[in-house]
Amino acid sequence: MNDNASTLYAKLLGETAAITWEELQPFFARGALLWVEGAEDLVGVALAVAEDDKARISALLADGKLSKVEEDRAQDLLARDPKLWAVVVAPWVLIQERDEAPTRH
Repeated sequence: MNDNASTLYAKLLGETAAITWEELQPFFARGALLWVEGAEDLVGVALAVAEDDKARISALLADGKLSKVEEDRAQDLLARDPKLWAVVVAPWVLIQERDEAPTRH
């Protein structure tokens, strides 16, 4: 990771916060939510999106580790109301179900 990426990673990490599904619903309605699977580094994925890292994003999409939030997942999140973490990389909001605060790997 170069200095610019490290600086951006730190900025994104500082902007990552816990959020409720209720707060995210307007973003879901606009089609602006991206789901990051739990084993992935939320901030690392956000960094790839922010830097338009097409190769990494394509790989994440192909492996099902990054996806748009679809209706089925939205219904599940509404029913369960789990702890979610989010970070904004305009125009997207990347979200992940987490048990604890995101950490740098």
